[in-house]
Amino acid sequence: MNRFTITNPANCIGCHTCEAACAVAHLDAAEASSFQQDSFRPRLKVIFGREITSTTQCRHCDNAPCVIACPTKALTHVGDTVQFVGERCFGCKTCVIACPYGAINLVNHKVMKPVPDSISARSVQPIAFKCDLCVDRANGPACVEACPTQAIRLTTSASADEMLSATRERATHNPAT
Repeated sequence: MNRFTITNPANCIGCHTCEAACAVAHLDAAEASSFQQDSFRPRLKVIFGREITSTTQCRHCDNAPCVIACPTKALTHVGDTVQFVGERCFGCKTCVIACPYGAINLVNHKVMKPVPDSISARSVQPIAFKCDLCVDRANGPACVEACPTQAIRLTTSASADEMLSATRERATHNPAT
């Protein structure tokens, strides 16, 4: 069973607090001391539809298409999550295409590359970027903790199946007219 976050669009007000919490939770010490716009990189996105607002982020699929598609194994299952190993990624975008939720993006990552007859040179390389469920945070996902309306919650496949069953049950007792 995998864990993932899910957003109830009926409660989401589109305030972007979840994005801010996510970006701040993933800043390293150097970035935090000199916060710049390019270091603001949330791993989820608030999306606005005609009638609803919600988020899109990694569902940490049990049989994840991105993990299967990644030629370098930069995406891998760790416990009940899908995690990213940046050192293995070379920015081929295969995972971006494979993800059915549109939850993987590319960000520019600064790298030092050896240059012949020189010490090294700075370079920018695109790498995959996705939700990691804040596995290093004791309180769990920052987006869940920060959401002012509790629209985002951490769930498992089993509890999602239970929610779906309850929704179907309600629908059979209260059919639309």
